[in-house]
Amino acid sequence: MATNGDGTFLPQQGNYENLMVYKLAGCIYAITHHFANTYFERGDRTIDQMVQAARSGKQNIAEGIADGVTSREMELKLLNVARGSMQEVKADFEDYLLHHSLERWHSKDPRTLQVRRFSYHHMKPEEYLEKAKQRSAETVANIALTLIHRYDYMMVRLLATIQRRFVAEGGIKEAMYRARTQHRDNPNRTDKKEDNNKK
Repeated sequence: MATNGDGTFLPQQGNYENLMVYKLAGCIYAITHHFANTYFERGDRTIDQMVQAARSGKQNIAEGIADGVTSREMELKLLNVARGSMQEVKADFEDYLLHHSLERWHSKDPRTLQVRRFSYHHMKPEEYLEKAKQRSAETVANIALTLIHRYDYMMVRLLATIQRRFVAEGGIKEAMYRARTQHRDNPNRTDKKEDNNKK
């Protein structure tokens, strides 16, 4: 966490909205919300569990990146929570396919590859929601699973980057110490000039 040009030790507010993994999480949430409320009977606890887990996989990214301004430890914790929540969603989709004797597409299936390619250029939830309404439960579940696999890959990379940064730069205490040291050693600092003028 390097100091900014103006000497402050706090970096700019983390902009989670531009993160590809956050955008992808929004698409997964939209699909999950539609799927759970369409293919499970009203009153089934799985509906709330799936929707809340998908929401956690999205919202904890936002909170984690925002908290990363002052705490790398909290950022890592919340991002891991987000990843874990999305794994719960993955398990629910897999269970649905299994219990309903539906096909689980393998990683090299042309349909899986098609979804993956589509996701590289389409990150708007409404695009996936529109398609989900036109597809079967089997197709929608496999689309979600394909996106969750990509989400997990991106989260692993994001977590690794933040961990490396934390090891190299430390947390808020180290950043504050560097800021104080740079301020103290700056020959052009304002308060030093004022002290000299008083002598």
